[in-house]
Amino acid sequence: MKQVQITERLTVGAGQPLTLIAGPCVVENEKMILHTAESIAKTVRDLPVQFIFKASYKKANRSSLKGFTGIDFAQALGILEKVRREFNLPVLTDIHNELEAPVVAEVAEVLQIPAFLCRQTDLLLAAGRTGRAVNIKKGQFLAPEDMQNAAEKVAGTGNTRILLTERGTTFGYRNLVVDMRGLVIMARSGYPVVYDATHSVQIPGGEGSASGGQPEFILPLARAALATGAASALFMEVHPDPPNALSDARSQLALEKFPEAIRQLVEVYGVMQKMER
Repeated sequence: MKQVQITERLTVGAGQPLTLIAGPCVVENEKMILHTAESIAKTVRDLPVQFIFKASYKKANRSSLKGFTGIDFAQALGILEKVRREFNLPVLTDIHNELEAPVVAEVAEVLQIPAFLCRQTDLLLAAGRTGRAVNIKKGQFLAPEDMQNAAEKVAGTGNTRILLTERGTTFGYRNLVVDMRGLVIMARSGYPVVYDATHSVQIPGGEGSASGGQPEFILPLARAALATGAASALFMEVHPDPPNALSDARSQLALEKFPEAIRQLVEVYGVMQKMER
């Protein structure tokens, strides 16, 4: 597995500490975002963990017209920039069209391609051309082998700073399953693999006008993903008050449960690193 450098101090991939990509689903307001970023940073400070803060400035894919899509674009990016500056943290956020890519690249170290957009050629090329690291989420409709094609689109711009993320596969109606073989298959691409532990427990459309979820499976699935030895990073949406979150309320990990969860996950990752030596 190759390594991908995110910043001078943070490299994702084989032989590196566990990389954690964590934060609320979407930028709701400045106070909540800064509180969550600071809390997670303090929790992992003394752990062998590399931390990238995540939050979407906009959620373009909602179950219904009633779904919260975000606050003002410039305001949301300004809040992410404040996280980056005040806590000295790299930031990851989604982009949704080609025009957003160069603007968001001024703020975020990692541009994320949402799962439903992972085959959008123009979007992948625009992300690649920024020179920023690009995290491509595997579409719920794709086989893991197909992610090689998505990665090649970004690499075609000369940018090989690519991460591939597993976030569950559609199984029948309103259900996602995680085939752990997919992590191993995607790792064969040579790009570091990320496991998205919270979107994987979603129940799309399960609340009628919003997605449901089964958060009790976040930690078991995350442990299992790290135990494959194929994932070098974890993606987790963490919120101080999930039931009242404005997006993905049923699948985010409660901030109060995060310290114990990351402690267990660091242990599993450490065991796998020892086995691979």
